[in-house]
Amino acid sequence: MITPTCRERLTAADFDFIIRTLAGSGQRRSASLAELLTDSDTRDSILDSEPLFQAVLEAGANLQISPQCYFYVLLRHVLKEHQLASRETADYLASLLEKFSRTERMSAPSGAGEGPQQYVSDMLLALQKAASTQSFLLRAHIGNYTLFITGVFHERVECRSRRGGPDVEFFEHVGATNYSIAAEHSMAREHSLAPIFRELGERFHDIRLALNDTAERHMHLDEPSPLILP
Repeated sequence: MITPTCRERLTAADFDFIIRTLAGSGQRRSASLAELLTDSDTRDSILDSEPLFQAVLEAGANLQISPQCYFYVLLRHVLKEHQLASRETADYLASLLEKFSRTERMSAPSGAGEGPQQYVSDMLLALQKAASTQSFLLRAHIGNYTLFITGVFHERVECRSRRGGPDVEFFEHVGATNYSIAAEHSMAREHSLAPIFRELGERFHDIRLALNDTAERHMHLDEPSPLILP
C-alpha cells in the first residue's frame, strides 16, 4: 500500500543538497537551516522554495538526491501551478511515482488472482470475489495504476486507443470511481488516506493533467517495459 512518506524519508544527501542550495557559503546560516529542516512545518516551507525547485531542474545528471525528494519537489511545484495545494496529496503522488517508476512494483496486490494482475479488466474482475481488505487494496491499486499510465504515459494510452484499446477517458472514469470508493473504506481512515483518495477521485482529471505537465516538462523516465494495458 502506498502512503505519503516522501517528506519523512529525506536522506542525508537530500539534506546536504538542500542546505548547499539555500544556504550558500554561510556556515552559520547552514547550521541554522539544518536545524530548521528537523521541524516538519519549516521543512515543508523549505521544500516549497522556488530556488530549490530550480536547482533540482538545473542539476541534470549531476543531481545526487533520493527519488522521493526529487519527485516531491517537482510535483509539489507543478501541482501548485495547477491549483492543487495539498501537501499530503503531493506527497502521495510522489510516493506513487517513486514506486511505479520501477516496473516490478506495478503489479496488483497479491491474492488478486493467479499471478500479477496488470490488466485493469482483470483487476475489476478480481474485485467481484475479493474480501473487504483485498477489495480496498485493489481499488487503491486500480486508482494508482490508471493515474500513473494516463499521467506519465498519456501519449502511449492515446496511441493504443486509436488501435481499439480503452481511451484516457475510460481510465479516468475507472480510476476516479475506485479512488472514491476506497476513500470510504475503514482502512483509508485508519491510514489517514481518506482525504487524499477523496481528492484523487474528485479531481482525477485535473491531477492527471498536472502529471502530464510534469512528465512533459520536467521528468525523464524511461518507459517501463513491459507496461501492459488492457
